[in-house]
Amino acid sequence: MNKIMDEIIDLMNYAGTRPIATEVPGLSMIKGDIPAHQLAALYEPMIGFTVQGTKILSIGERSITLGGPSYYVLPVHVPATARVYPDPNGGPYMSLGLALNQNVLQSLLRDLPENLIPTSSEPFAACEIDIEFMEAWLRLLRLTKTTRDIPALAPAYEREILYRVLMGPQGWYLRQLGMQESNFSKISQIVKWFRDHFMSPIDVGEMASKSGMAINTFHRQFKSATGLSPIQFQKQLRLLEARNLIAFEGYTVAGAAYQVGYQSASQFNREYSRFFGLSPARDTEKLRLIESARD
Repeated sequence: MNKIMDEIIDLMNYAGTRPIATEVPGLSMIKGDIPAHQLAALYEPMIGFTVQGTKILSIGERSITLGGPSYYVLPVHVPATARVYPDPNGGPYMSLGLALNQNVLQSLLRDLPENLIPTSSEPFAACEIDIEFMEAWLRLLRLTKTTRDIPALAPAYEREILYRVLMGPQGWYLRQLGMQESNFSKISQIVKWFRDHFMSPIDVGEMASKSGMAINTFHRQFKSATGLSPIQFQKQLRLLEARNLIAFEGYTVAGAAYQVGYQSASQFNREYSRFFGLSPARDTEKLRLIESARD
């Protein structure tokens, strides 16, 4: 396993503290001392492979330690904050991400016997990565050096990674996501709507009705998928957008608050400070200085 890890690390040498999209569709990499503000974001559905070092990911009230080598599954878009730390031996934090392709997932599920797929799952956490799973990642990563092979081989390696996740402790999430009529899949569609309409007022009752669920069921399913209530989800999307507007688009604090849907500037300040740990003015000034130094 050490030999495999050494090759993976070598193939990731050109990664930096901003995510790099490789020529392999859906595969990205990142390494180093990544600023915390960059890690506060709307995370896309993905399978993450923490190669070395540790990421502490906070979603709602939960904080999950993702120490390498391990993998995790984010089945839907979710706002989160995080911090990363180097390996105890001094090696930089390194991770790979593979975007979830629902078409590939559904195709895989059609090819698998129903009784082979797990029907229950453990809570969201870091999952142990075995040698077979690690080898699948290595084969996918090697394609960055033999790009002519990508069209023929990348789909097969992607299916293998999805298969091994399906068979693992987080497989239930992928199974539910790939079943179009499941409550989980319906929540995924609502989450996509949220991503584009988070500045608009929301009617939870209407959303539940469109999803074919009772309001209590909708709340429970939404929180199971995202770790947040619908109101918390919307609030955090608004705060992330407001942060960007103040830091990089020239908005005042009050102007950004109203732009993302807040009616009270004082409420915005309180919730922003609670989420990011600093007032909007101090946080965004710090963010601008960090980005200026990096550029």
